Amino acid sequence: MIDFHTHTLFSDGELIPSELVRRACVKGYRAIGLTDHVDGSNLELVALRIIKVAADLNRFQSVLTFPGVEITHAPPGQIRELVEQARQLGSALVVVHGESPVEPVAPGTNLAAIEAGVDILAHPGFITPEEVRLAVQRGVRLEISARHGHSLTNGHVARLGLQAGATLVIDTDTHSPDNLITRDRAVQILIGAGLTEDQALKVLENNEEFMGILKTRL
Repeated sequence: MIDFHTHTLFSDGELIPSELVRRACVKGYRAIGLTDHVDGSNLELVALRIIKVAADLNRFQSVLTFPGVEITHAPPGQIRELVEQARQLGSALVVVHGESPVEPVAPGTNLAAIEAGVDILAHPGFITPEEVRLAVQRGVRLEISARHGHSLTNGHVARLGLQAGATLVIDTDTHSPDNLITRDRAVQILIGAGLTEDQALKVLENNEEFMGILKTRL
């Protein structure tokens, strides 16, 4: 399993990074992104801490750990500057918390994230066809989510994504140990979103390809 979207005690996750990565290892993970929630108030603090932690973990254990952030509930007009700041600080992976139907994310967040060229737009809810087409143009990956609540619109995201040729990835949005999944479970979630088995395997290949890109950023 390759998972780009997880949370630790640096935001609202239950585990310290070392334990999260160890538990992921036991689940059969090959790579994991540590993407704690940030906005303008804590971006620098969290990003720099996660960068150091990921570097330390990569010295001593086998699961490749990518330092990242998830820009969350930030005003849409601020998203571009936060994305740029995260990259300047050295975050290898920048995710934006999309317009999930189970949270009051500000309208316009999906569009602002895509226009900013974020790496992954997480659980983008009822994303519009126009936004999906723009995501294709900007190289923004759209997330199929394993997390309860956020997964309610997986079928919508998958359908529009396939129609437009968007790059879909699957992530867990892990907050607690039981949120981590196996590769087989990931395939089940993707098929449950309306993909064929071959299409589900292609999404896993997308995760693999993005892992290769992220390796160059470490």
